[in-house]
Amino acid sequence: MVLTFPSRTTSAATVTADPVLRSTDLFRSIDPDAATALAAEFETIRAERGTVLFAEGDPGDRLYIVLAGKVKLSRSSRDGREGVMALLGPTDHFGDFELLDGGPRVVGATVVADARLAVLPKPVLDRWIAYHPYVAEQLLRVIARGIRGHRAAVDDRLYSDVPGRVASRIIQLAHRFGVVEDGATRVVHDLTQTELAQFVGASRESVNKVLADYAARGWLRLEHKCVVILDNAPLARRAQHGRRR
Repeated sequence: MVLTFPSRTTSAATVTADPVLRSTDLFRSIDPDAATALAAEFETIRAERGTVLFAEGDPGDRLYIVLAGKVKLSRSSRDGREGVMALLGPTDHFGDFELLDGGPRVVGATVVADARLAVLPKPVLDRWIAYHPYVAEQLLRVIARGIRGHRAAVDDRLYSDVPGRVASRIIQLAHRFGVVEDGATRVVHDLTQTELAQFVGASRESVNKVLADYAARGWLRLEHKCVVILDNAPLARRAQHGRRR
């Protein structure tokens, strides 16, 4: 399913009052009155799992903020293999880089868990930046943090073995989506086995083998689209020791 626009589903007042939108990095350092006015410019949409928000090469014409659900950012290699670059949840934003350089999308965005999203068209953002330069400054800070995180992920793929990458990705997902329950950390990632392997950057068979080994060691328990971390310390050590010397 490919999403089409426009698709306005809520009033501006509802968007303005949304606490998730107001707690995003983009809004955190903006003057409260300006933040309220900017929030009113957003539209919200709902999208089911499997909805393609945009594909690689599409025009970079909108900024997105996740209010609920999850979205994966992916990129295809020259031989057609897909790699999942990031998994995003509430308060995360995406689609901002291309708004500044005017280029096409460098990744695709697909909903992996039914989502509600705030959307800001490029012309509206351009108008705001023209009259409120500090919005551009804040956006650049947000983009810089995203680039730093992407570089760390690339380093992980280049310099870590598969077991180390699996451990590292699980810990990363736990930091973002984990919920502590009875001494364990439940991480609902909503990814299929194939998508999880694409996120790690290895074959599905290799990733499943590593996960089965970690489960046998008592470090974690596997559930449907979920990992329950039972012992974080050995996972953290494995992530660190997985770095190739």
